[in-house]
Amino acid sequence: MSREQSLQILLDLFAAKTVVDLPAIRVALGGVSAMTAFRYLRRVRYRRSYNHNGRYYTSFEPSRFDRFGLWSFGGVHFSVDGSLRGTVRRMVHEADGGVTHKDLGDRLRVRVHNTLLRLLREGEIDREPVGGVYLYVHPDPEVRGAQLQRRRERIAASEAVAGAGEDEVGERVVIRVLLMLLRHPGERPSGVARRLRGHSPPITYRQVRAVFARYRLDEIGEKGGPAIS
Repeated sequence: MSREQSLQILLDLFAAKTVVDLPAIRVALGGVSAMTAFRYLRRVRYRRSYNHNGRYYTSFEPSRFDRFGLWSFGGVHFSVDGSLRGTVRRMVHEADGGVTHKDLGDRLRVRVHNTLLRLLREGEIDREPVGGVYLYVHPDPEVRGAQLQRRRERIAASEAVAGAGEDEVGERVVIRVLLMLLRHPGERPSGVARRLRGHSPPITYRQVRAVFARYRLDEIGEKGGPAIS
């Protein structure tokens, strides 16, 4: 079997099965060794699962991945980064308000405690106590400072929501804010408030900020816009 034929077989396997393990790849290639299978894998764009101990493989198609750079097939999870370590590192670095252990666990649907500890020990990320929990942040002091400030603003906004009457941030305000976000994905609270200026009755920045806090619209991965569900 020629090299080109083997590569085509590998591509056809990914197209037919979407997600495959190494034994299936070896069989499809004619019972080759694991080393030979990896040699062919290196010639195609693929990603390895960040759960199940990296057992599963899929072809890398960027359109599959969501705004957090994640994609799942059944219970198998993949990331644009190709590993749990790289994924956690990126998410900590990109989150403009930092992330908690729970934020990451909920988003990635795997345990991340050991990964966070390794990244901390190696200086890839940092952490600070905020609001009674550890907030994982960028190691660069300037970026870290901005993340901490943003998180404290969110906490303040959440506390404002808790103390506000339902009529202050009621259904009408929520609908107007969410509709504006659908029209302008990725807009920050200040931008939404500016776009709603002049609305009757008025919608304030505090109300917009409260909606963001209530629905956690600006947590991990803000660059892609809010996930409204």
